[in-house]
Amino acid sequence: MQKPEKILFSTEMTAHGGRDGKVESPDGSFTLSLSVPKEIGGPGGEGSNPEQLFAAGYAACFLSALKLVARQGKVSLPAETAITAKVSLGPVEVGYALVVALTASVPGVDTAVVEKLLAEAHARCPYSNATRGNIEVTLSAG
Repeated sequence: MQKPEKILFSTEMTAHGGRDGKVESPDGSFTLSLSVPKEIGGPGGEGSNPEQLFAAGYAACFLSALKLVARQGKVSLPAETAITAKVSLGPVEVGYALVVALTASVPGVDTAVVEKLLAEAHARCPYSNATRGNIEVTLSAG
């Protein structure tokens, strides 16, 4: 297990009501209603869900790691560069598990270069480090 030598930033969120409740930050700057997707037996609706929140965080964090390794490797990424994180939920022997697919859109950059950068970003991204060995994460240049 990797543990930071020094904590640079901390944040917190509080959940009320579980999957059909809400999440909020202590300072009130972020509040989001949650709803259970129809696919897992809920009513659906306009609320978000934990998988969407995880996907949003992973995509943003991974894109930052990709930009870092590209900059360090002297590779110029276009402004349109994007990461899509697809988070899937399914049953396992006891409970449920997640699977993640990260797809990079990097227009105008050779696929082999993008794939190398993805591997380097995967080694650096805090979300990747947190999930490594715990869930399946696939990387692709799309």
